[in-house]
Amino acid sequence: MKASQSVVPRTPSTTAGHAPTAEFSEPPEVGCDVVTVPARQGLEAVDILRRGAGDGVGPVLHDDGGDTLGFVVPPGTAAAWDVPGSTCTETDGRGLSLDPHPEPPVEGSDWLLPPGEADLATDPAVLRAALGEAARLIEAADNCR
Repeated sequence: MKASQSVVPRTPSTTAGHAPTAEFSEPPEVGCDVVTVPARQGLEAVDILRRGAGDGVGPVLHDDGGDTLGFVVPPGTAAAWDVPGSTCTETDGRGLSLDPHPEPPVEGSDWLLPPGEADLATDPAVLRAALGEAARLIEAADNCR
């Protein structure tokens, strides 16, 4: 018995298993999550990320009081974020625009690294490592006093 294959071209399916349409060909608008850390640790982490090779740092917010920094990370990060001393909040895109020149999403905040001057979002694994290294550097500096 001989098997044969059809050579009829077909429209590639999407991951949902249907042919792409004009209405569903564009990726959906998705939000992002924001990891908030104390400013001292966050500034160290920004330096570590900017010096490092490979993945860079995405947009970063700071509050005008200088107490915290917020790193924009991909949506879904909050579900598994477990770094002590930080929080990760789902935004679902509410109030956060990553246009090249957006206004800060919260009154009393500003961009340290605005969208358009940074990667789209910081990789959570890379951020986790940078925050750990920053915490160790701060602890070492504090112990030298």
